[in-house]
Amino acid sequence: MRYLTILLLTICILLPASAWSGNLSLEHKAIATIELPGPILDSEFSIEKVLRERRSVRKYTDDPVTLEEVSQLLWAAYGITYTKEGLPDFIRGGFKTAPSAGARYPLEIYLVAGNVKGLLPGVYWYVPEGHVIHRLADGDVRIDLQAACLSQKFAGEAPISIVWSAVYERCTEKYGERGRDRYVCMDLGHSAQNVYLQCGSLGLGTCAIGAFTDDSLKKLIGMTGEEVPLYVMPVGRIPREKKK
Repeated sequence: MRYLTILLLTICILLPASAWSGNLSLEHKAIATIELPGPILDSEFSIEKVLRERRSVRKYTDDPVTLEEVSQLLWAAYGITYTKEGLPDFIRGGFKTAPSAGARYPLEIYLVAGNVKGLLPGVYWYVPEGHVIHRLADGDVRIDLQAACLSQKFAGEAPISIVWSAVYERCTEKYGERGRDRYVCMDLGHSAQNVYLQCGSLGLGTCAIGAFTDDSLKKLIGMTGEEVPLYVMPVGRIPREKKK
């Protein structure tokens, strides 16, 4: 029995991640759908002020964030800013806050909610069309997220984390491997920087995480088989001593 266990563990380690994709769903299965409050389209913060004060923050207070702040952050990441009839299906609802090569919009965005006023703890999938989130899993999974992010504590302590993945085929079908090697990464950078800046205008802190175990994060979030995890951004309130 011992040798069989060792053999199975060895196989698990040696098999590529793609070998397990058959165990993942081809589509999301929502438990519930929540309509988000509409985003605020104007504020007292200038873009110059937010750019000057932007910092990576890894320590947060125990205070919750609000559903309105969650809505604003998700809209900043990938919300729809313009739509009309007759747009191609690949645009998926309309042009968004972040630019995308060829308007292919390869990114998918998720919310790990642990401490949000007006929102149950769980894992949520953000759908820009309609500005809604679909709850995919119940319960506070922040400790599991911390483990998937190689035990980085602030991933487990932040009230929320925003998680990005990509469906590379949306880009490669038009641009080939250049879409995979360059354009998806560019799209991610645009979207994530929007979140950094929106956090600054809301008085929140964040820091991007790129170090995690792909399979663990993918399964925890409930990504579909075609998605590749890319980024995690924990978000929380900045301790008073951190503010400048």
